[in-house]
Amino acid sequence: MTHTDSVFMGMDLLCQVNSHAHRTEEMDVERLLVRRGQPFSLALQCHTTLSPKHKLAMILHLGKEGEVVVKVLDARAGRDKWWFRQQGAQSEVLLTIHSPADAPVGLYSVTVLLLSPDGHILEKTTPETFYLLFNPWCKADSVYLPDEELLEEYILNENGLLYQGSWDQISSLPWNFGQFEQDVVDICFEILDNSPAALTNPEMDTANRADPVYVSRTITAMVNANDDLGVVSGRWDGKYDDGVPPTRWTGSVPILRRWSEAGAQRVRYGQCWVFSGVACTILRCLGIPTRPVTNYSSAHDTDGNLNVDYLYDEQLESVSEGRKDMIWNYHCWVESWMDREDLPKGYDGWQALDPTPQERSDGVYCCGPCPVKAVRDGDVGMKYDAAFVFSEVNADLVTWIVYPDGQRSQVSLNQNTVGQNISTKSVYGDYREDITKHYKYPEGSVKEREVYEKAGRRVTQPNGAPGQLELKIKHAQAVLGTDFDVIVEVHNVGGEDTPAQLTVTSNAVTYNSLHRGECHRKTASLTVPAQKAHKEVLRLRYEHYGACVSEHNLIRVTALLQVSGQPEVVLQEVNIQLSMPQLHVKVVGDAVVSRKLIAHISFTNPLPITLRGGVFTVEGAGLTAAREIQAPDDIGPGQEVKVKLSFKPTRAGLRKLMVDFDADRIRDVKGIATLIVRNK
Repeated sequence: MTHTDSVFMGMDLLCQVNSHAHRTEEMDVERLLVRRGQPFSLALQCHTTLSPKHKLAMILHLGKEGEVVVKVLDARAGRDKWWFRQQGAQSEVLLTIHSPADAPVGLYSVTVLLLSPDGHILEKTTPETFYLLFNPWCKADSVYLPDEELLEEYILNENGLLYQGSWDQISSLPWNFGQFEQDVVDICFEILDNSPAALTNPEMDTANRADPVYVSRTITAMVNANDDLGVVSGRWDGKYDDGVPPTRWTGSVPILRRWSEAGAQRVRYGQCWVFSGVACTILRCLGIPTRPVTNYSSAHDTDGNLNVDYLYDEQLESVSEGRKDMIWNYHCWVESWMDREDLPKGYDGWQALDPTPQERSDGVYCCGPCPVKAVRDGDVGMKYDAAFVFSEVNADLVTWIVYPDGQRSQVSLNQNTVGQNISTKSVYGDYREDITKHYKYPEGSVKEREVYEKAGRRVTQPNGAPGQLELKIKHAQAVLGTDFDVIVEVHNVGGEDTPAQLTVTSNAVTYNSLHRGECHRKTASLTVPAQKAHKEVLRLRYEHYGACVSEHNLIRVTALLQVSGQPEVVLQEVNIQLSMPQLHVKVVGDAVVSRKLIAHISFTNPLPITLRGGVFTVEGAGLTAAREIQAPDDIGPGQEVKVKLSFKPTRAGLRKLMVDFDADRIRDVKGIATLIVRNK
């Protein structure tokens, strides 16, 4: 057919209509993004009305090089087939395309062909592209979640809270997921395209992208940069000069953009909440319902014995070096909602996925998806990594004293420490929902004991009967930059006066139990009268802890009590979270799309020393891309610094502006402003 008598003029992807119907309008209305298992429409524009003797056909290409070809049938077909129907409307033809609910997600190109009565190709349209995503609104999709309020949070909410702190002092960190920000969807598929499986066998990888189990497991491997062209490089030693300190990030989008713009170069640096925040962004963007989760007192059990062993010498120096068993103050991962057709019945629903590189799984640093129900019921053989997740929430903490001759004595056993207050943000607002019951039965219950036996956990017994001396450690609310008291109480519950040696140390630690330095140490010889208590006060001054405190602002106080002339040893430990100041953020102006607003940000130095190199980082989904503002000068003790920035909101709705402040001696100071942006 010559150009002059060509039939096709072009194709309108009807982006606005489709994106509204498929709940992707926040992502983009200039491009076509649709969800699988749900019809979408294209308008074929023609120079003239189509002749009845001509037929239309449709071909899809999928994959980075278009290596997978899909023929779209021109008549109603089964649920597992692509098909389309057409409806003429003067010089246009409305094409309604039906995708299977188990089609691979990815970037497709679509071409419409004009066929002669005998099936020859007379003409074809220029290929147009569209993204196909998972569809949790579609009953037949394996990520189907039949609750609109949950979908509003776990797919559509671009802001959230990540929980930090400690089990008895929980704090929340606002996080900008930004899954609908410009180009994020392209970066998510770029991450999948850079996975080892995609690079070695792209055709098989493309076909496997129909399965959320495969996709989510790939994402947990690709969010960390340990084995591959992954996104974030983890670092926990406090040396971040060649990158961004993990505490400075306020959201996922700058990390994803930085990775993509540098040609799949790892972004330095992240820690567990950063890995979980980035994974949550990617999975929500792809259409898999996902929520971030924090486990308090989270065990990292390397040898699989369901014990975390802490070893000290008689001077309370840790001799656990070389052993990697440890308890993290908290640990963040994500849960995604999906069917598990690869497992026996009963394991659908929430699956734990942990992108922080801790242990290898099938030779790769990834973890999950692991059915949360398998963890609760002790089914530690279930795919993937159920034994590791089970130990994170259930391991025993066993503390030993190692003597000079190499002998060791068990001084404490705690079966209730690990796996507390497992938390996620509520779907009903900015407050915490406790989901511990999804992971474990109540401590001490018959069901819990049955689960332990099923998981092959040996029940560890404490050494002998309880002694007559008991230890307690108390402290008031401790504020970073101030001096505060820690009170160690020794209670004698026996009938005789008892002499003992008390050693108390305080150490600056990271949230995952790495020691950064000793702050203070005190030893005392004491005799505790029968049925009485002795109090020892440890005064912790800023000059003791200020130079070595980590960016997580944690002090671990350990007390060791040795009864004179007897083998009895008592040990107690507490983690003290130093509370932080907050930034004051105020936005001035009418919050309307494309109209200028001004944010006023202020910070008062709470420390008794001058802060240098202050930098504010600001970002907000639908408000502004990430920006940095240097503090104008050094900030003296008690001095206030003020900065301001202007920005124009790009999208309407409830929006949050996240701000972080970092300086040489204080990090992770946060502030937030919430505003409702209206369309013009």
